[in-house]
Amino acid sequence: MTGTTKAIQQKAELVSQAGFRSARNGSPFDSLKDAPPQALSEGAFRRMIAVERKRSERSKESFLLVILEGSSQQSAEMDESALARIGESLLARSRETDIVGWYKDKVALGLLFTGIEDGDRNAILSTILSRVKATIREALVFEQLNQISLSFHFFPDEWDQRKTQMPINFVLYPELQSTRPRRKLHLFLKRVVDILGSSLALILLSPLFWAVAIAIKLTSKGPIFFSQTRIGQHGKPFILMKFRTMYTNIDRGVHKEFVTKLISDKSKLESPAPEGAPVYKLTNDTRITRVGRFLRRTSLDEIPQFLNVLRGEMSLVGPRPAVRYEVAVYETWHRRRILEFKPGITGLWQVSARSQVKFDDMVRLDLRYASQWSLGLDFKILFQTPLAVFKGTGAY
Repeated sequence: MTGTTKAIQQKAELVSQAGFRSARNGSPFDSLKDAPPQALSEGAFRRMIAVERKRSERSKESFLLVILEGSSQQSAEMDESALARIGESLLARSRETDIVGWYKDKVALGLLFTGIEDGDRNAILSTILSRVKATIREALVFEQLNQISLSFHFFPDEWDQRKTQMPINFVLYPELQSTRPRRKLHLFLKRVVDILGSSLALILLSPLFWAVAIAIKLTSKGPIFFSQTRIGQHGKPFILMKFRTMYTNIDRGVHKEFVTKLISDKSKLESPAPEGAPVYKLTNDTRITRVGRFLRRTSLDEIPQFLNVLRGEMSLVGPRPAVRYEVAVYETWHRRRILEFKPGITGLWQVSARSQVKFDDMVRLDLRYASQWSLGLDFKILFQTPLAVFKGTGAY
């Protein structure tokens, strides 16, 4: 069985489970003689978008999401009726691997063109646009043609690193837009914990805060704080604050080169730690000051990040905050680590693997946190953090 055939069979099983009967006879856009198929419900169609994203990340093939939406000037009945007729026509002419369903129930119709190989996206878009327009013209009367709007969304979506903000296309991540009331309440409570926890930490650690600031100022030239642009939730940049641990006027390209190689999984990056385990982090870095080495070993350099938490840019618990040049070389599936939650001062990686696993494994820990998140998990990680800091494993 070829990979393509297997993928089609798997897709048919998934769609069948969601209640969708796809076209199975004739060429991709031939009409069917079977019982009329049905478009997926909004919930099922949005789940299929998530399934397609994950399949695309593995197969390296793209897909195109086309959304048809009625004009706001129409009545709700006309919206539903017109879009329903288009949906029926699209279902009758779609390929077995394409999926039709409601992106927004009775308001916006969606069509997934899957298994698109690398090529000229403009040419692909032109071909599909002509087919969709032909279907619309056949399904609607002339007066309704201008009342339907079309939008096209390729996945993977292209990230322009020259922009100040990563252009996350929320249309391709509908689960990030709609949150269940129970989850909204839990996220609100997470924010309350962040505010109370960071405020308390800043008060209790204020003597240590000033002691570290004085030590830095007395032992090396330069500012007390180090600030750097990091990429937060949904690709939004923010300025991360830390105590300065390096000398000034150093070559920062060293870390950029290291991170690029780390993400590409170069085995040469494994440096032996004193305890004999491999470390995926720069060790014996001569750019770090003596005080800075102590601060990193004890994680005291991260105390100013409680200000980032208080401002709502970070959370007490979450994925490690990403550097812009790191995100620039992410594979598609790596991007998911910065979508669902704000970056955290601590997280699963910090308490379980800190610098001792490859980059892909670190991302998997972040994704596991996102899929299993609960307030209980946050508190568990917070309680484990002091012991991880005390051991200092992986901190160099």
